[in-house]
Amino acid sequence: MAIEKGAKIYIAGHSGMVGSAIWRNLKAKGFTNLIGRSSNELDLRNQGSLINFFKKEKPEYVFLAAAKVGGILANDTYRAEFIYDNIQIQNNVIHQSYLTGVKKLLFLGSSCIYPRDCPQPMQEEYLLMGKLEKTNEPYAVAKIAGIKMCENYYNQYGCNFISVMPTNLYGPHDNFDLESSHVLPAIIRKIHEAKKSNSPFVEVWGTGKPIREFLHVDDLANACIFILENIEAKGIYSQNISQINIGSGKEISIKEVANLISKVVGYKGGIKHDFSKPDGTIRKLLDSSRVHSFGWESSTDLIDGLSMTYDWFLKNNG
Repeated sequence: MAIEKGAKIYIAGHSGMVGSAIWRNLKAKGFTNLIGRSSNELDLRNQGSLINFFKKEKPEYVFLAAAKVGGILANDTYRAEFIYDNIQIQNNVIHQSYLTGVKKLLFLGSSCIYPRDCPQPMQEEYLLMGKLEKTNEPYAVAKIAGIKMCENYYNQYGCNFISVMPTNLYGPHDNFDLESSHVLPAIIRKIHEAKKSNSPFVEVWGTGKPIREFLHVDDLANACIFILENIEAKGIYSQNISQINIGSGKEISIKEVANLISKVVGYKGGIKHDFSKPDGTIRKLLDSSRVHSFGWESSTDLIDGLSMTYDWFLKNNG
C-alpha cells in the first residue's frame, strides 16, 4: 500500500546502525514526518514513559529497531541484561502500538533465532525446531518472544505487525568496539589497528572456518521500507510462518572475509586464528526466497560495502 510522505513514522532506535539506515532511506524517499528519541530522552524499558510518548506523538507507523546488541563476548557475558532489556523494549513498544492504533509495525529480529544445527539455508519454517546456540541464547529467546508477540497480536487483535529477520549486518554506525562488536566490525578494527602499528599479524577469534552471510545495512533499510509498503501481515501469517527473512544469499568464510578486509584496509600482514576462542554457529545462511518472490533483492556487493564501511570508520573512529 502507498504510504503518504507526511505520515508520522516512529523509528525506535533511530541512532543505531539499523535505525539510522531506515531514517536515511525514508528521508531519501521523501518522507518528512519522522520521529526519533535517544535512549537518554526515552527509556524504552520504562512502560510509563512509553505510554506517555505514544499518547502524545500518536505515530501511524513504527519500525522497532531498538535493541541491546553485541557479539559473542557481549552476548555470553551480559546474558541477563540481553534477555531483560530486549523483552522489556519489545513488550512496551509493541503493546503501546496496539493500544494507540498504529497502522503497521515492523519488528527487527536476528538470524540467531534459528536453531544452532539448523538445516541450511535457514527457512522461516525452521523456527523453534531445535536448540539455540548457547552463547547468544538469551538474546535469541527475547527476539523469538517479540516475533510471537507480533504474530499473536495479529491473531487476536488483527494488528498489522510483521517481524523481519535480517542476516549478519554491517555498515555505517556499526559498533567497532572490540569488547562488544560483531565479527565483521571487530575484524575491521583489528586490521586497521594492526596496519597503524605495523604489526606482523592479526589474531582473529576461532578457526576461520565458519561461513557467514553479510548484508549491508542500507540494503536492509531498503527491504524494510519495501515491506512496509508492499507486504501485509496477512500475507506472512497465511503462509504458516511467523517472520520473513532478509539476506543477500551470498556466503563467505570468516577467513575469507578477513582477507578481503585486509585488502580494503591495505594491510600487508598475516592473519592468525585463535583456536581457543569459540566459532559460534558453523554456517548461517538465510533462505530469503520469500522476500525475493515479493520483488525485493539486495544490491550492494560485499567488497563495495566493506570499502564504504571502512571509509565511514576512518571518518568517525580512525
